[in-house]
Amino acid sequence: MNSRTQLMTWGFLALFLSMNSTIYGDDANTASTKTKPSSFRLVWEKNFLTISGDSIPGGEITVMYLEAYCRPGSTDRDWRETTIGHMTELVDASEDGKTIRLKCTLNDGVIVTHKITAVTDGVQFDLKATNPTKTASLADWAQPCVRVDRFTGRDQKTYLEKLFVFLDDELTRMPTPNWATKARYTPGQVWCPQGVNRNDVNPRPLSDDIPSNGLIGCFSSDESMILASAWHPYQELFQGVANCVHADFRIGGLKPGESKTIRGKLYIVPADVEALVKLYEQEFPEHRAEN
Repeated sequence: MNSRTQLMTWGFLALFLSMNSTIYGDDANTASTKTKPSSFRLVWEKNFLTISGDSIPGGEITVMYLEAYCRPGSTDRDWRETTIGHMTELVDASEDGKTIRLKCTLNDGVIVTHKITAVTDGVQFDLKATNPTKTASLADWAQPCVRVDRFTGRDQKTYLEKLFVFLDDELTRMPTPNWATKARYTPGQVWCPQGVNRNDVNPRPLSDDIPSNGLIGCFSSDESMILASAWHPYQELFQGVANCVHADFRIGGLKPGESKTIRGKLYIVPADVEALVKLYEQEFPEHRAEN
């Protein structure tokens, strides 16, 4: 091999290695980021999901999971007539505390399976609702109740100003403008998205404002972290009375033999609102069209 040919060969080899180092190096870094172990641990017991981790303000977050499954026509009706009784059982829990599987059996025969997974930026929920009966189910929506007292460092009288929803595409602290005060049950506040019947939400004061997206959440005591919830599809956003926030998911009823999938995310992230919204829009692109 003459010197000119040798130089060309080495040149092509160097170019090849450089290109592949860039390609595979970026892919490797991306894969490493995506597969980075979660620092959160999950425990479910007696209808409460507990999320713990050193980075969580207050040490842990509790979620009443699930509080209730609900029938339509709920906005102005006695709550006892709205709820459908259910029983939740633990199917499996991984030894490392990263994955939990639950099964809800509703009194009308509907089965809802839940896979709950600790991820790097929070907790992911993957559900499947199935009606194995020969009768249509009125299971319209359901309530995961996220308790935020530890995270905000506030009590029931002082935590409201730590909470937020998005109105007119802006993060808006509570109490929001046009704060409603009249309903069958008070206090509290409900935001109903477009496409959902306003007769089918929580019987607490219903805001005239339409949320810009499906996020509802709060800031930590020192404002360094955000805890936020989102589901698809979702029925409502709700500020409750148990130091809680809700992004309540929609089932929309089930025909005999019908199944539907539902997914949710509980974000536990640094208080970078722009980054949170970008992540949310990537994970819930359907909400952009709905809102």
